[in-house]
Amino acid sequence: MIDHKLLQKDFENVSASLEKKGVAKNILENLKNKVLVAKEKRQTLESIQASQKALTSQFGTIKKEGGDITALQAEVNKLKAQKQTLEDEVRELEEELTQDLMGIPNLPNEDVPFGKSEDENIVVETIGTPKSFDYTPKEHWELGEALDIIDFERGVKLAKSRFSALKGTAARLERALINYFLDFNRERGFEEWYVPFMANSHTLRGTGQLPKFEDDLFKIEGEDLYLIPTAEVQLTNLFNDEILDAKELPLLLTSYTPCFRKEAGSAGRDTRGIIRQHQFDKVELVAITKPEQSNDILEKMVTCASDLLTSLELPHQKVQLCTGDLGFSAATTIDLEVWLPGQGKYREISSISNTNDFQARRAKIRYKQDKKNILCHTLNG
Repeated sequence: MIDHKLLQKDFENVSASLEKKGVAKNILENLKNKVLVAKEKRQTLESIQASQKALTSQFGTIKKEGGDITALQAEVNKLKAQKQTLEDEVRELEEELTQDLMGIPNLPNEDVPFGKSEDENIVVETIGTPKSFDYTPKEHWELGEALDIIDFERGVKLAKSRFSALKGTAARLERALINYFLDFNRERGFEEWYVPFMANSHTLRGTGQLPKFEDDLFKIEGEDLYLIPTAEVQLTNLFNDEILDAKELPLLLTSYTPCFRKEAGSAGRDTRGIIRQHQFDKVELVAITKPEQSNDILEKMVTCASDLLTSLELPHQKVQLCTGDLGFSAATTIDLEVWLPGQGKYREISSISNTNDFQARRAKIRYKQDKKNILCHTLNG
């Protein structure tokens, strides 16, 4: 969540920055006005509370002198009623303001290139050289079916479209890669966690999936629980509503989880194969840092993921996302795209983002330094 104070202090820059992520200026103007109204109502409330306190302090003196407190009591009661009404208005307005702010994306960093779509992303480095073949390489789904290690029909039979079942070598490869990834990350300083595969709504609000992306989540009927779309949700929110010791930072975390997504809006895209499934396995990296540490940690995470691909001899490229392709919570993102011989092109395999204090403000993840509580920065990939 962005800092609403910026709407008052630096509206033009905030507006120009968020316009690059598709937020209309009039939406921000309405928010700015709500912030101002809420501030004025709080000031009025504070004035009423001060007046009520001053009048109440007179009761003892008047009684001691044998005076009549009827008029004073009536005035105090009047202020009490005004106070209650205003408190209700302020609470309702602040809840509405918070809900509105929950739908505003993060500000992109100043060095993020401007662009309207993925077509304007920038390749910053290419690692490895794609192999040449004297034949046309097959797609992974063709190989999976030919080797009898991916069963698409039975996956659909068990669930629905965009599900598959791995067997034999593919199932063992999946398990082996998960272990390899976790060990690789652990050797580079990331602490391994095993977390729940379900999250409540408070947790999902903390990392930005709710309320905006509820349509892409699988909800458990009758429960305040959802299947997680990524381990980022759980690893980041391990520390929600907490104040950490500055000496603990940075926290470097890794976890394997299955991930579940409805893939709303993906009709017609990657309908064959296992690239865009409702359920998939993923090993996640998350970091919780001080603000001054986050840029260096982002580079560490990108290097870790890139080195992992290199260790598997997979040619890939690093891509800086433009403003129009940045995710909702991201301030900056580096994608790693791996070469797929069967498609003859690079495809995203990892997305590493710094959200600055956007998620930490929503999830209330802070650290104490010099007797002050400071919002952390959070990163994921």
